[in-house]
Amino acid sequence: MTSPVIAMIGTGNMGTSLIGGLIKNGHPSDKIVAFDHDQKNLNHAKQSFAIQAAANNVAAISAADVVVLAVKPNAFSTVAKELKATVSSRKPLIISIAAGVREASIQELLGGGVAIVRTMPNTPALIGCGATALYANSFVSREQRVLAESIMGAVGVAVWLADESLMDVVTALSGSGPAYFFLVMEALQNAAEQMGLPAETARLLTLQTALGATRMAIESGKSLVELRRLVTSPGGTTEKAISVLEEHNIHEIFRKALQSAKLQSEELAKMIHK
Repeated sequence: MTSPVIAMIGTGNMGTSLIGGLIKNGHPSDKIVAFDHDQKNLNHAKQSFAIQAAANNVAAISAADVVVLAVKPNAFSTVAKELKATVSSRKPLIISIAAGVREASIQELLGGGVAIVRTMPNTPALIGCGATALYANSFVSREQRVLAESIMGAVGVAVWLADESLMDVVTALSGSGPAYFFLVMEALQNAAEQMGLPAETARLLTLQTALGATRMAIESGKSLVELRRLVTSPGGTTEKAISVLEEHNIHEIFRKALQSAKLQSEELAKMIHK
């Protein structure tokens, strides 16, 4: 089977991470064409991965089967207008990773009748441990869905959504989520230091505990509730700590946090579409 030609519009952190993940997964470097208005970024991607560097956006997609729009939301409209004529004639699969830019807006900007997969990756994709949600419009074929999933899966886990509106929930959960975990780790480390542990010791124990807990959650096959109960012996230290967290209603705190992030995601999307 011939590898598709993938055009990467934007070679910032996310675009470069996707290129690296694709090549690591065996996609031929000569089947990836990129363009970025930042020549430094483009040169870095070309030198790092031996991909083709195009002279402009239109040249980059001229023979592409897939176009990945890895651009900032505030630049999306300008880029899409540049690509409209070529997309309308060639009808490649469009994969957008621009946060907040709705499928209907992408469709309008590109001229209509376009197969579009909207995605929401998160920052751990930069190290190949991302969590990405995907939404496909009605023009996306089964083969294109497989292709889109393989591209985004090159930098982590990829899951499909049936309803585009759930992208705002995804933004609140996995999009913003790394910061929540960093905050929890920060709080644990600080508390341990205040109780006498050396800073580096507290840091290493915090990070390894977080890593170990995550790996257990992924690899054990047990639910999070089961795993928590395994660690929480009746009358023990963990039970005492958990009781304090529950007294302060930790579940409600996180529910409110995600709800606030979701509402902000919706508001930002409205601003983009004005």
